[in-house]
This record gives sequence, structure tokens and C-alpha cells, in this order.
Amino acid sequence: MKPHIPSTPSTFLQSLVGLGVILLALGLGAGALTIPAAAGYAGVGPNFLPWLVSVALLLCGCIMVYKARRGGFRNMEETSGERPYWAGFAWMSAGLLANAALITTLGFIFSCALCFVLAARGLRNAEGRGGKGLKSWVLDLVIGLLIAAPVYWAFTQFLGINLPSLTQTGWL
Repeated sequence: MKPHIPSTPSTFLQSLVGLGVILLALGLGAGALTIPAAAGYAGVGPNFLPWLVSVALLLCGCIMVYKARRGGFRNMEETSGERPYWAGFAWMSAGLLANAALITTLGFIFSCALCFVLAARGLRNAEGRGGKGLKSWVLDLVIGLLIAAPVYWAFTQFLGINLPSLTQTGWL
């Protein structure tokens, strides 16, 4: 007979996180169903990576729920009382959502640079080193452009992968 492991609020919350990961995996899998499966280079189609991530997330979610139902994560460190920095989370989320919403309008380079600016703002504020005025915003924008532009050019010009552009020339 197995010993009864009492459910605590932390094991319940851990189970909810595991269920959330499972739901995310199922949603990603449902999205992968809409991607054509035509095999491309090396026999791998564009839906391969979403399926791979979906299966990995599903496996992780199931393990999380199993562990939580068997008594929780027993070797987890005690919390130090630090609270999550929700404003930083909001900045980073805004960057990702803006990138997704504007990539076809602004093009890959500018939307990714904007994502970098907003994410850097969130991380900097979380460290307590909020940027000092316009100079910090401009510096983050320049760094974002210096990262996004070579990535865009490598994918479009050298690998032949179509990414959204601002102009028809393919260089911006």
C-alpha cells in the first residue's frame, strides 16, 4: 500500500503549473497541425520544430504534474522572500507582443530592434538600473539594430529564407 502524501498549497500550485505547461503543449501542437508538412531541405518540413517543442513541453508538463502529485518538489530551495518584478515582465511581454504584431508592418529588423529595446528596459529596471533618459533608449535601439540587421541579412541574403522586410529591396 502506498503512503498517502497530503496535498499542500504548494503542491497544488505546482500541479497547476504543470497543467499549464501541458495546455501550452497542446495549444502548440494544435497550431502545428495548421502548418504544412511538406518536407524541405534534409527531409524536415516547417512543422518539425513546433512538433518537437510541443512534445518536449508535453513531456515536461507530465513530469511536473507527476512530481507535484507525489509530494511536490522536495529538494526545492526555500524562497528568500523576494517578490517577482512584474513591471519587468510587462516590459518584456510588451516587446514580444509588439514584435509579433509589427513584424509584417515594420519588417524584421525594426520590429526585432523594438523587441530588444523593450526587453532591455525590463531587465535593466529589474536590476534597479533604469535607463537615464533618451540616451539609454537610443543606445538600446542601436544595439538592437546591430543585432537584428546581420541576422536578417544572413537569413535572407545568404540562406534564402524569406523574412518580412520594410522595403522591396530585401536589404531593410
